[in-house]
Amino acid sequence: MTHQIDLEAEIQRLLTEHDRIAEQGITVQRRENVVVLGGEVESAQRRDEICRQITSHFPEIEITCDIGITRAQAPSEVEEIS
Repeated sequence: MTHQIDLEAEIQRLLTEHDRIAEQGITVQRRENVVVLGGEVESAQRRDEICRQITSHFPEIEITCDIGITRAQAPSEVEEIS
């Protein structure tokens, strides 16, 4: 159990402290023999960079990247307030 917590803490530390990632909104969960990264980021390129950095830093661990893309577009309709 301690190794599991340590691994999750190491990944979280890398997510927040790495100069190319610096991301605090990503969750790290251990599911059986897989570590799942979750959350949302602003672009597919950012998601891919996060997954690339984590998998290269922890090559011995199976990583599943379940990070979604935030839809941050301008509204297409005028919102009516009543």
